[in-house]
Amino acid sequence: MPAGPGKSAGPGPSAGPGKSAGPGPSAGAGRSAGPGPAAGLGKTAGPARSAGSASAPAGLRARWLVAGIAAVGLALVAGVSFGPVSLPPGSVAVELLNLIPGVRLESGLTEREIAIITELRLPRAVLGLLVGGLLALAGGCYQGVFRNPLADPYLLGVAAGAGLAVTAAIALRGGGDGSGSMPVTIPLAAFVGALGAVLMTYLLGAAGDRGRSPATLILAGVAVSAFLSAGQTYLLQRNADSIQLVYSWLLGRLATAGWADVRLVLPYFLVTVVVVLLHRRELDVLSLGDDEASSLGLHPQRSRYLLVAAASLGTAAAVSATGLIGFVGIIVPHAVRLLAGSSYRVILPLSLLFGGAFLALTDVIARTAAAPAEVPIGVVTALLGGPFFVLVLRTTRRMLS
Repeated sequence: MPAGPGKSAGPGPSAGPGKSAGPGPSAGAGRSAGPGPAAGLGKTAGPARSAGSASAPAGLRARWLVAGIAAVGLALVAGVSFGPVSLPPGSVAVELLNLIPGVRLESGLTEREIAIITELRLPRAVLGLLVGGLLALAGGCYQGVFRNPLADPYLLGVAAGAGLAVTAAIALRGGGDGSGSMPVTIPLAAFVGALGAVLMTYLLGAAGDRGRSPATLILAGVAVSAFLSAGQTYLLQRNADSIQLVYSWLLGRLATAGWADVRLVLPYFLVTVVVVLLHRRELDVLSLGDDEASSLGLHPQRSRYLLVAAASLGTAAAVSATGLIGFVGIIVPHAVRLLAGSSYRVILPLSLLFGGAFLALTDVIARTAAAPAEVPIGVVTALLGGPFFVLVLRTTRRMLS
């Protein structure tokens, strides 16, 4: 190579006669100039290496996609099969296949058991898939936007903001109808609260720390959450008749009145998933820094605003339907990152699939661990997520110094 041994693409702009080696000048001194940033945009400027790591981020492999789809299928069957009345998983799987137009198989289930599946358990399992996917997708998105491995809807105060808005709607305007179903306006109120909370956290974390270090951002999220929780407590004290409804919602639950809650969450789910997944490549570019992203033609702030708004919309819809369910946005994206790769082209779609499967299976634990009583699903995710968060904190302690 003309650049000489031991150097990659020469000392900067002059990698070749009269040309720059890709987006080289801003790729960082002593690094390969071409492959990394371009790989973040999905275009390979070189076969081997990335500007930000020793090896280029791998794309989404078929085996991981198949594993995610299989996990969703298994979680759906398990969520429908187990409960106060256990049903054979094989028969349940056959009955679920019968829901596909044109398929008609004999499951051996009675009409009563089929009604239990289609009217009671299937809506709950589908709601768990939607909400778990939203929370995990939002967590991975926040981690990419803020370049912070500890960011998630719970720790950034987003869930607390949405929770305060929904509590206000329930306590002041009679948002609940006593059936556990939420009216259409609740997700809109929760979205305003979630977006306000993440803006407060972002601005507070930026005050006196222009770099927005991970430690500062997390501390700002804790402070914002405490402030919003205080407002929530005040509302509950002034509206004691709503305490039972609000607290059952705060602990998190997937109890549903049927398909109404699924239809309520589905439009927000679709919007969030489409926006975030269409812009997932931009998160790989943002991870290189604003200067690198700008040199590649990306508008960093515009991309951040769009992704934060989409993730907050998804969080708001999830919170409004099922209450506060923590740690899903940390557990799932980090597990995907450790197992499948660090590129957000991989993390986000797999977090969507495995997040839905995780919450649906967690709901099975919540329903069966203390049967016939039901443990709030937020308690189960906290028991699983607490130790996991400690593990993540230990592995990222050098970033927090």
